[in-house]
Amino acid sequence: MNKLPNIKTHFPEWYQEVIYQAELVDQAPVRGCMVVRPYGNDIWESIKGVMDKKIKDTGHKNAIFPLLIPQSFLQKEADHIEGFAPEVAVVTHAGGKELAEPLIVRPTSETIVHFMFARWIKSWRDLPLKINQWANVVRWEMRPRAFIRTTEFFWQEGHTAHAARKEAEEEVLLMLSHYKDLAENYLAIPVIIGRKSEGEKFPGAEKTYTFEGFMPDGKALQMGTSHLLSQSFAHAFEMTFQDEQGTVQHPWLTSWGCTTRLVGALVMVHGDDKGLVLPPRIAPIQVVIVPIYKTDEDKKLVLDKAQEIKNQLGEGVRTLIDTDDKKTPGNKFYHWELRGVPVRIEIGPRDLQNNQVTCADRLGIKEAVSLDTIIQYIPQKLDALHHALYDRAKNRLTEQWIQRETLQEILDGSEATLTQTGFCESRPCEVVLKEHKLSIRCLLEEEKKHTTCFNCKAPSTKDAIIARSY
Repeated sequence: MNKLPNIKTHFPEWYQEVIYQAELVDQAPVRGCMVVRPYGNDIWESIKGVMDKKIKDTGHKNAIFPLLIPQSFLQKEADHIEGFAPEVAVVTHAGGKELAEPLIVRPTSETIVHFMFARWIKSWRDLPLKINQWANVVRWEMRPRAFIRTTEFFWQEGHTAHAARKEAEEEVLLMLSHYKDLAENYLAIPVIIGRKSEGEKFPGAEKTYTFEGFMPDGKALQMGTSHLLSQSFAHAFEMTFQDEQGTVQHPWLTSWGCTTRLVGALVMVHGDDKGLVLPPRIAPIQVVIVPIYKTDEDKKLVLDKAQEIKNQLGEGVRTLIDTDDKKTPGNKFYHWELRGVPVRIEIGPRDLQNNQVTCADRLGIKEAVSLDTIIQYIPQKLDALHHALYDRAKNRLTEQWIQRETLQEILDGSEATLTQTGFCESRPCEVVLKEHKLSIRCLLEEEKKHTTCFNCKAPSTKDAIIARSY
C-alpha cells in the first residue's frame, strides 16, 4: 500500500487514494462510472438498511420501475425536461435497428412513476399512495468523482400522491426530518437543512428542501433532497381522482431521495491520515479482534477466547476475528485502520494471563480492559465514538460558518468557509454568485440575522447559506 497524501494539505488527492486503497471502489471502463467493491457496498447496504426501515415504518412500499423511459414522457413537463436535458443519455438503436421512439436511460423516475400513478389512482380511497424504489440512475457527468459525482449512481427515490396540499407538504418535511436523523444519528454528520433557491431547486418542483453537509475543505455537499412537486406532473400525466364529494381533482405529488454520495460524505467528513474512520452505527464491522500468538498451543487458547468474546457480544455488535496467518499483527492493525473499523481488540497469551485484552479505538485511544467487563465496555465505547465523531464534525462546521453582509466580504473570505448572508431571492443576485464559483446551498426557513441582500442591498427575505460545492 502507498502512503496516503496528507489530508490537510492534499485533500482531493487524499480522497481519491483512500477510497481506492480501502477497496471501496474501482474504476469502470466507462468514464464516469464506478465499480462499488464489496466493502464499499457493505457500507452502502448498512446505510440502506437504516433508511429502508424508516421508509417502511412511515407507510411506504418498495417497488421497481423500468430503467428505460419513452422520450415523450420527459417532454410532458417543460421545466423537468429543460433541467435534465444536458445530462440525459438516449438509446436510439436496439435489436439491430433504429427505435421508432428514442428511450431515455432514467435520470430520475418521476415521469414513469406518474404515468403509472395515473393508472392506479381513481378515487380518494386510493390516496395517499406512497412508493419508494432502490435503483440506479444515469446523469451524464462531465467532472466525475467516485461516490460524489458519477455518471451512474445508486439511490432511493420516494414518490407519493396525496389528496390535499397540506398532506403533501407534511410528507416532504417528514422525509427531510428522517434524512436529517440518518445523517446525524447514524452517519455522525451534522447537516444544515433548508429550502433550495429558485436556481437550485429540482426541475419541475414547486419547492425543494435539502440537507447539506460541509466537508473539511469548506465545500458543501448536497446529501439528499425532498421535493414538493405540487400538481404540475399530475396535470402533465392526466392524473385525477374523484374526491369524497364526487368532484374530479388532481393529486398533490412529492418525491425525495438520497444516494451513494452519502458514502463519499462519510469518507470526507471523518477520515484522517491513516484512512477511513467509520461511525460505529453504520460501520459494517464495528469490532475486529486480532489474535496474537506464536505457538500452536497459544493459538488455540487465544482463538478460543476470541470466539468466546465474539459470542458474548452477540448479534448486537458486528464483530470479525482476523484469523489470517499470512499477515503479521502490525499488518492487520494497518489494514483495519485504513478501513476505518471503530474498535480493535488485541488479545495474546499474556493478556489471557492477566484476564484482560487491549482495546484501541479508531480515534487513537488505547487501554487495557478486563475480560470481566469487556461485554459492557464495547457497546459503551461504540456509543461514545459516535458522539465523539459527531462533536468533532460539529465543531468544525461551527468554525467554518461565518456571517457576512456583502458580496465583496464573501469573496474576501477563506475558500474553506460557508457564509450566512441576506438574500432578496431574485435570480440576478443568484446568478452573480456563479461567476465566482459559488452557489446558494439553501435558504434558512427560520433563522434570520441579515436585513439586506448581499448583492443588491434590497431588503432580504431569507438568510442564505453560500458556499462552493462538489
